Amino acid sequence: MYQSHFGLQELPFGITPDTNFAYACTGHQEALNTLLIAVKNGEGFIKITGEVGTGKTLLCRKFLATLDDSYVSAYIPNPYLEPRTLLLALAEELGVDLGKEDDQYHMIKGLTQALLGFAGDGKSVVLCLDEVQAMPIESLEALRLLSNLETEKRKLLQVVLFGQPELDDRLAQDSIRQLRQRITFQYRLGELGRDEVDYYLAHRLRVAGYRGNRLFTNSAVRALHRASGGIPRLLNVLAHKTLLLAYGEGAHEIAPHHVRAAASDTPAVQQKRWWWWGFAMVVVSASSLGWLIYK
Repeated sequence: MYQSHFGLQELPFGITPDTNFAYACTGHQEALNTLLIAVKNGEGFIKITGEVGTGKTLLCRKFLATLDDSYVSAYIPNPYLEPRTLLLALAEELGVDLGKEDDQYHMIKGLTQALLGFAGDGKSVVLCLDEVQAMPIESLEALRLLSNLETEKRKLLQVVLFGQPELDDRLAQDSIRQLRQRITFQYRLGELGRDEVDYYLAHRLRVAGYRGNRLFTNSAVRALHRASGGIPRLLNVLAHKTLLLAYGEGAHEIAPHHVRAAASDTPAVQQKRWWWWGFAMVVVSASSLGWLIYK
């Protein structure tokens, strides 16, 4: 690959969430602070939403890595599970032995005893669920029932929901309004700004071992921000392709033409461009119609 060409120790722009590469941009740091404050206060439900590729999973892993020994954590990356299976997955994460033939009542009873045991040891239990927009309504309700468990001082289980914006639509349903009312802290992850893209690229290159001169020109950074929309995952895909292209040319600097070539080979960028083109056509058509009406 291109590591030796650019003096890198590893690939800097992988799309697999890696906390070693986590960049503390304003949005992610605010979200992390929100999570830490919420769990310290013993809140029941916390919600983090963001578009695809904005770094929700990476934030989740960073958050779990930040928790100290006073917390017992559980992480379920794929919550598309019916209630009984979800309870079994939670029990497995917490190291609780539940009978696989038990009904839901006895499962909740077994988890309750385990949670009381953790509380007796001075431990707070935090459950993080990723991709919650895909979770069945019945499973969300089972989580709410678990969150009812509390001592006179605090909740026995705190739940952090990570999901795409569609999660808000799901939570708006009347059938789970009780859960919606229990979400006390929330944060919406956004895209990176132009300057943040510059810092983001430099940070990941530095972590990967790069020690040379500026690799991405200012115009290339502007082109990357425009093509990616500031979405970290898409930015990683494009940056990786630009390095491959520059390596193929024997170049040691990333220029706008590398970004354009990478963008033309990336379906997500093309889809975004077509969306904006369609939006622009609607605006132009509406303006033209208005001009004809008022002429």
